[in-house]
Amino acid sequence: MPRPWNPTPLIKTSALLHVAAGGAVVLQPAAWPWALGALVADHLTITAAGLLPRCQWLGQTLTRLPAGAVARGEISLTIDDGPDPEVTPRVLDLLAAHGARASFFCIGHRARQFPEVCREIVARGHSVENHGQQHSRAFALHGPRGMKKEIVEGMETLGAITGVAPRFFRPPAGLRNPFLDPVLARLDLRLAAWSRRGYDTRDGDAESVGNKLLAGLAAGDILLLHDGNAARTAAGQAVILDVLPRLLDRLDRASLRSVTLPEAFDER
Repeated sequence: MPRPWNPTPLIKTSALLHVAAGGAVVLQPAAWPWALGALVADHLTITAAGLLPRCQWLGQTLTRLPAGAVARGEISLTIDDGPDPEVTPRVLDLLAAHGARASFFCIGHRARQFPEVCREIVARGHSVENHGQQHSRAFALHGPRGMKKEIVEGMETLGAITGVAPRFFRPPAGLRNPFLDPVLARLDLRLAAWSRRGYDTRDGDAESVGNKLLAGLAAGDILLLHDGNAARTAAGQAVILDVLPRLLDRLDRASLRSVTLPEAFDER
C-alpha cells in the first residue's frame, strides 16, 4: 500500500521559489537576472543534496537503526551489488559461523543470472533488498517514470525469486534526485543509506577497509560492504572476505549483534 509523501522543507521551498520567480518575471521583467540566479542556486543545492547519500534534505534516509535496536545492542550489515556466485556463498558461511544476519541489496539482473544464490541468502535467515534492476550509474538522472520502472522491476524480480518482497531500497552509489522520495512512498519502500562504509569497491587493503568500519563502531550502526564489484586484495580475493572475520570477531567481543534491516525496524 502507498504511504503518504511528505515533502521536505527544501522541496517545499524550492516549489515556492519557482512560483515566486515566475511571478516576479511576469510582473517585473527586469528582475529576470535575480530570478534566474535564485533558481540556479536552488538547483545547485538540490543537486548537492542528491550527491550526499546520507543527506535528509530530499527525503527521509535511514542512516542508523531505531532506538529499540540500539537498546538491544544491534547493528546491521548491509552488503551490496550481488549476488556473486563465488563471493556471496563464502560471505554466507562467514556470517553463519558467527550467528550474524545481514541485508543483501541485490541487483535484479544479477539475481536472474544466479537465482539459487539469492534463494540461499533468504534460506539462511538474511534479507534480500532492492538495489534496482540494472544498477544504472545514470539512475539519479532519471525522472519519476524511469525511477519507478527501475525500482519496480528490481522489486518484482527479487520477490519472484525469493518469495519475499523487498522492503528497503538503496540507489546505485546512494545517489538520487527529488523524484525518488515520492516514488518510494507510492511503493511503500524505505530508503536505506548507512552510518559507515569501508569503500571496499576501491580499496583492496583489508586493514584499511576494516579500520574505517570499526572506528567508533556502536549499536545502531548500519555498515556497508560489497560482495559484488568488490575490490581485490593483493592475493586476488574479494576484500570483504578478509574484512568480515575481523569485523565479526569485534562484534562478538563488543556483545553487538548483526541483524537484518527488517528485524531492526520491526517492533518487537
